[in-house]
Amino acid sequence: MALPVRSRYNRPFPPAKGGILATTLEREIKLPFASADDAREVILAAGATPLRGRRLQEDCLLDTPNGRLRRRGCVLRVRMEAGKSRLTFKAALPDANMKLREELETVVGDGEVLLRVLAQLGFQVWFRYQKYREEFSREDVIIAIDETPVGTFVEIEGGERGITAMAQALGRTPGDYLLDSYRVLFERYCEEQGLTPADMLFEQP
Repeated sequence: MALPVRSRYNRPFPPAKGGILATTLEREIKLPFASADDAREVILAAGATPLRGRRLQEDCLLDTPNGRLRRRGCVLRVRMEAGKSRLTFKAALPDANMKLREELETVVGDGEVLLRVLAQLGFQVWFRYQKYREEFSREDVIIAIDETPVGTFVEIEGGERGITAMAQALGRTPGDYLLDSYRVLFERYCEEQGLTPADMLFEQP
């Protein structure tokens, strides 16, 4: 049975019978850009409209001490931004051309308190990363400009045809798609620069 594909802004799925929430999928790609200004210019020229302004996102990835989630290809993340926090669980699914994951997510009141609760349950933060994100929408896709300590990327999320059409409108082809996580991109950057990977954080002024 096919599962519904949605963007993170198409959230409220009504509970199924018995109160069980419908399973949701996240499909996305990343595209590298020279700068946020360059990305913004072509995104707006492609007909996308601003959705959410630029703000800092602080993400924490958690796992058990023996790395049980990572061995399963799963992600447990606490995201904090603009005074709000979200708890997200993701499980990887096979897809040849795009990054596809099953996703469960909920809003929480206090991300720092949640991290303490999860620590008491045996989950440890193994990677922290930051990025400045602003978002746009066009038809059934969400387009995000992510400014990270290792470069600027455009993330496109939604249905497969919508992602392909948006990437083409930005002048890109499937050969340009990046399917790696920011953790993997950070590790690759550190290897190229001869650095020891730690957390992907902006330098403090």
